Amino acid sequence: MSDKEQFETVNDGLLVRAPAKINLSLLVAGKRPDGFHDIETVMAKVNFYDEILIEPGLKAGIELVCKGPHWAPEGKDNLVYQACQMLLNSCGVWTDIKITLTKNIPAGSGLGSASSDAAATLIGIDQYMEFGLGNRQLAKLAKRLGSDVAFFLDGPLALCTGKGEKIKKLTKKFGFSALLILPDVSVSTKKVYANYRANLHVYESLSARINRHIEKNRIDLVSEMRTNMLEISCFRLYKELAELKARIESLCIGPFCLSGSGSALFYCIEKNEVTRADKIKKQITENIGCTTIIVSNNKW
Repeated sequence: MSDKEQFETVNDGLLVRAPAKINLSLLVAGKRPDGFHDIETVMAKVNFYDEILIEPGLKAGIELVCKGPHWAPEGKDNLVYQACQMLLNSCGVWTDIKITLTKNIPAGSGLGSASSDAAATLIGIDQYMEFGLGNRQLAKLAKRLGSDVAFFLDGPLALCTGKGEKIKKLTKKFGFSALLILPDVSVSTKKVYANYRANLHVYESLSARINRHIEKNRIDLVSEMRTNMLEISCFRLYKELAELKARIESLCIGPFCLSGSGSALFYCIEKNEVTRADKIKKQITENIGCTTIIVSNNKW
């Protein structure tokens, strides 16, 4: 995957790219009174994108068109539609607008594509309509759309806590490449969290280690821990993913980690080890047969 700019002018429209994310670490505590779980996660954007094209509308109101290799809900069920409507309403503006979402990142993969799409829509509509709101005001809307949305307004690397909506940007640059496995499995985040069994002792112990690494700007050591406390819950529900991970690791490549609540798996390597990454990708394709792509840390 090659690095691309966030914005691109297309005729009289604006193309906005929405990057995927991986969780370099993911800690999950017990359920809160509001039904959510407290989490602590280091998230990194990668250069694998959905695309959102914003153009003048030919139909009344908001027209959302979804295309691309992966499914996305149409109309008001899509966070892109909701983000656009929410932003226009908050600014007291009613206009005809067309949004075309090209879905390259599969849903239910733990790569945050729906949240990233929503954030890209907020940023894109703000720029396209020349509202000039900025990230701070957009973040207030982002929190209403989903826990991960605020992260995608900035970045590219952050420590996210609370439900995921409390964002601490990490300014230390962490360059990496990753082998990203995209199984043909759509995971329900809701089910994975409902099936999760909290272990506060493990949470606190891992949190202390990760925060020590962050204080020393050693994000590489956070990544090397390969910590995802949702992995057991996900694998209980989706045994085929546990089996896939075991098959991949039997090739003696190295330990893979689940991103988010799944289903994507990733393995980070040094950014300059492109030749090794190509060899590993070929090895997985020939022996396992699942979709594998090489991604790098996103620059914005």
